[in-house]
Amino acid sequence: MLSPQTEGEPTNTAAVVYPNCDDFRNHAGLQTLELRVVGMDCAECAHHVQTALAALPGVAEVQVLLAAEKALVRLDPQSVDRQTLAQAVEAAGYHVPTDATQHAPNAPPHHGPNVANQVLTLFGLVFGAVLLVVVLGEWLGLFAALTAQVPFWLGAALVILAGWSLFANVLRAARRGQVLAHTLMSLGALAALVVGEWPTAAVVVFFMRIGEYAEQFTAARARRAVRNLTALAPQQARIEREGTTFMLPLHEVQPGDLVIVRPGEQIPVDGEVLTGQATVNQAAITGESMPIEAMPGTPVFAASIIQFGSLRLRATRIGADSTFGKVIRLVEEAETHRAEVQRLADRFSAWYLPVVILVALLTFILRGDALATAAVLVVACSCAFALATPIAMLASIGAAAKHGLMIKGGKYIEQLARADLLLVDKTGTLTLGRPQLTDVLPLATWSSDELLALAAAAEEGSEHPLAEAVRHAAHARGLQVPEAAHFSAIPGQGVRAIVSGQQIAVGNARMLQRLPPEIGNELATQGKSLLYVTIDGQLAGLLAAADTLRPEVAAALERARGLGIKRIEMLTGDNAAVAATLANELTIDYRADLLPEDKIAAVQAYQAEGYTVVMVGDGVNDAPALAQADIGIAMGAAGSDIALEAAHITLMRDDWRLVPQALAIAQRTMGVIRLNLGFTAAYNLIGLSLAASGILPPMLAAAAQSLPDLGILANSSRLLKWREERGWYNGP
Repeated sequence: MLSPQTEGEPTNTAAVVYPNCDDFRNHAGLQTLELRVVGMDCAECAHHVQTALAALPGVAEVQVLLAAEKALVRLDPQSVDRQTLAQAVEAAGYHVPTDATQHAPNAPPHHGPNVANQVLTLFGLVFGAVLLVVVLGEWLGLFAALTAQVPFWLGAALVILAGWSLFANVLRAARRGQVLAHTLMSLGALAALVVGEWPTAAVVVFFMRIGEYAEQFTAARARRAVRNLTALAPQQARIEREGTTFMLPLHEVQPGDLVIVRPGEQIPVDGEVLTGQATVNQAAITGESMPIEAMPGTPVFAASIIQFGSLRLRATRIGADSTFGKVIRLVEEAETHRAEVQRLADRFSAWYLPVVILVALLTFILRGDALATAAVLVVACSCAFALATPIAMLASIGAAAKHGLMIKGGKYIEQLARADLLLVDKTGTLTLGRPQLTDVLPLATWSSDELLALAAAAEEGSEHPLAEAVRHAAHARGLQVPEAAHFSAIPGQGVRAIVSGQQIAVGNARMLQRLPPEIGNELATQGKSLLYVTIDGQLAGLLAAADTLRPEVAAALERARGLGIKRIEMLTGDNAAVAATLANELTIDYRADLLPEDKIAAVQAYQAEGYTVVMVGDGVNDAPALAQADIGIAMGAAGSDIALEAAHITLMRDDWRLVPQALAIAQRTMGVIRLNLGFTAAYNLIGLSLAASGILPPMLAAAAQSLPDLGILANSSRLLKWREERGWYNGP
């Protein structure tokens, strides 16, 4: 279903942005084409590309992804083709690579110098250029001498030649009714030429070039986290067919193919291990640095790396359909979910340029100073407003993605930063989702180890989760479990088997002819499941099992309270006794015996009271509540289509520590954005005031215009750092 654009965003009747790109890609009747677009440096650029493509006959919808440098175009292939689309992009001032480079292999991740050092270096170059202009040009009279000695026509020609590509872009944009970041500076250079100050115009062009580089540098740094993630995608696979092994490009691999992965190699597809055993690093998917041990039956994910051993697996999902492919898509498309603060910045940019032009006109009318008027036009930095929010959002989303925390867009970062209510599912979320044996209570002369060993032997043939808990407990104690014979399962009751010549039965109370009074009542009131063990028809003891709490949950909830969560409540379909035991242990509220629709109703009720609701669940039966919440967080979403689609934030591993980390990231990101916007507004206000009063000459105004982008990048780059202390994200 199509979704209208949000208020405050650029609108175009032929261009609709889909909040869910699966809707976009799979819309029936038309074809979706993906174009790589080079040269976009800010949201304004993306809007120009979208407008140019949407205006073509046969184009139904357009979505431009700035961070991914691509455009998704839904079109009628009979009316428009790739070449026509490329020509429209070129006419808008941007570039579409040739077909040969459209799907070029990903470059390896870039690990260049520290971003802070690069920013300081660029800032130093700009500051040095400013000093050069001031000392040589103003104090030593170099510009006055040049004006006197060099003919005006020659100086003007040099200015036009040096800035021709910039001026041409501005002219082309003006013909399309567009205003670029360099439009005002071009007018300032023209004003300097009109009054005969060609050296001033030359300095303006020089700093336009520096500003252009600064913008490209800033955008490239913001994209780097996304690009490095994309670069991890595997490109080929070793396939086994009819006894022959050979390498195949990934796009030629089919589900069901047998894939061989050797030590040190990257697993190219999602699949299930058939044979072999290996230590697998899944950091690219889950962000977890500790590897797992893969063996037959273990699901593995594309982009994971085998450290030791080798595997033979059957491919289930390939390329964009793999879990890693979906993660990349989520990160690329995160910018489509725009935060309210970003729309506010867009609205500010829309009226900022007319205000600057008005200030320039008033300066010329009231002061009659053409150079002061030029300085007003030159110092205005509209692009900084457009960059202030998306640069920070991209840095935050990209850095979080590398650590297994998928945030679908700035909208959810902004909402999470002001969240004050946390609702949590129980089974599989607060708990491990599988029963574990908690008590072994022998009767008569039997020891606990003897009782557990006999029960584990009888349960050897059972697939029931409680049977697995019994076997696991016996293994954990290192017990020698004897062989069982004549195994039989009694539906709804339990199992029987002959062990060491004795008839062993393990099951619920219905297996017993007569239950001794009060036995197990205390354990039952704690919400535990009871298994009675009989030996040759006599009750020998009982076992108690419960779904156990994740070890990191208590500390994570306490950390969440410290980050502004005022109330925490557990929503569960389990019975009240079980819920009460767990809730009391965690000191949280609870609601029990809930159906999925009851959980949605609870979310809606709290939203009606004015809470900003975070819902944490496992992404399967909790999917409706996750979607209803202001921020839905799915636990352990690796490999889960439902979780990746339903939740607004997905944790790629079962680690509750990521929940308070997400809260901390959101709050720090919004702090950085507010600082970006405040800095930009103050910088432009001061610059315009100084320029209009004649204090700031055009030359220095041109230099000053280049600095806000670097300030925004330096501030936003703090979000690229991920430092953990005692397991918690603390920011830089």
